[in-house]
Order: sequence, then C-alpha cells, then structure tokens
Amino acid sequence: MVTRARASHIGSALSIADIVAALYGEVMRFNPANWSWADRDRLLLSKGHACVAIYAALADAGFFPVELLQDYGRDGSMLMHHISHKVPGVEFSTGSLGHGLPFGTGKALAAKRQGKDWRTFVILGDGEMAEGSNWEAMMFAAHHGLDNLVGIVDYNKLQSLTTVAKTLGLEPLADKVAAFGWGVREVDGHDHRAIADALARGPWESGKPSMLIAHTIKGKGVSFMEDQVAWHYRNPSADDLALALGELADA
Repeated sequence: MVTRARASHIGSALSIADIVAALYGEVMRFNPANWSWADRDRLLLSKGHACVAIYAALADAGFFPVELLQDYGRDGSMLMHHISHKVPGVEFSTGSLGHGLPFGTGKALAAKRQGKDWRTFVILGDGEMAEGSNWEAMMFAAHHGLDNLVGIVDYNKLQSLTTVAKTLGLEPLADKVAAFGWGVREVDGHDHRAIADALARGPWESGKPSMLIAHTIKGKGVSFMEDQVAWHYRNPSADDLALALGELADA
C-alpha cells in the first residue's frame, strides 16, 4: 500500500502490527457485518499516520473487501493517508497528535453512564506522549474511575526526526502513568501471546483505567527498516518492497 501510494510511515505501521493483530484476532468484540453494532468494543488509533496497519486488519477481518486496499492514498479513496472515520470499522479520524486518548476518555465515560460493558482501546505513539492533552485525559479518566478504558503506548523510542529521549524524555514512564492513577503493565509489543493475555481481561486494578506500555521496534520485521528513524517518512521503492516482502515471507 505504502509503496504504491508513494506514501510514508511504514516504520510506524510495522511497529504496531502485532498489537493490532492481537486486538482484532483475540481481544476485541466486534461484528464486521454490522460494524456500528452498539455493543462493540471501540479502538482509536491516536497515531493516525500508522493507519495502513488498521486498514489491513479491517480488510482481513471482513469490514470491507481486501481489494480496496489497492486504492490507499489515491484521490477520492476512503483510505486516506491518515486514518478516517469514513472507513467501515474506524471510530475516529486522527492525524494531529494528542487527540485519541481525550476522545477515548469521552467514549469510556459515555459507556459508564449508559451502563454498557464495552471497552475503549486507544493506541498512542510514544512521541505524542509529550502532548499535554494526554495527561489531562489521564487525570480525568482516573478521577472518573474509567476502568473500561485501555491505553496502549507504542514505545518504539523513535519519533519523526530523532529519538524520543533526545526530543523530550518520557522516563520513568510507567511510574508517571501510575502516579496519575492508572493501572500499568509493560510488555514485549511483538509478543502476540503476551499482548493478548494482558488485554483480554480488565481492569488490572479495580476502578482504574489501564495503560499497557508496549516496547516495540520501529520497522519491525524488515531488517533495514528496524530502529531506523528514516522510515518514519521515507517511501519504500520497488526494490525496497521486494526485499521487505521477502524477509517477511521468511519470518
């Protein structure tokens, strides 16, 4: 998709691919035949630039034909370069960072007030954890006891131009999130079993929202993309694509 559209953000998409696979494969409750089903779990991709991972998962799950993935990034396509709610199964359009968790907090509050048992999951980029709106949302969620809300930080340690540590360090991230009143766990973000087991049940602490810090590798699965900040923006050439697909096929 990314090569065909001459687009970018493939490193960010590969970073969350295992998280997305676990969510759609085992954890979330949804119905592709009725994607607006009122009792579905909600997934919000706050790092909207990694949308191809979600689009691929939605197509694989049956929300729309796989053939439509070929239209990604084309003029007039519903599959835009940043995730769009025009796509069946997508809850919220994102692009500007720091919006997903505040919106997800509102969703979780609405479910609580309506007496519903569905959960809201929000995938966050580690770079966007510098946004103050996320920390305000975390305070709000803890204050209201939103234990039906689950945040997942894609902690690949890289953002648009350099490392997260050089841009604005997050550590000690787990301690900070816990201090804001959340239950916190850390996991290998490429271990499907560990991800699914952590997210299958909740809340981890009674009356508290949950935050999974997933330690990941940007560009995971493609040797020349792994942990390379250039693949935040760089578009894979036809040769890059052939090499990448070969490595993934052998994995």
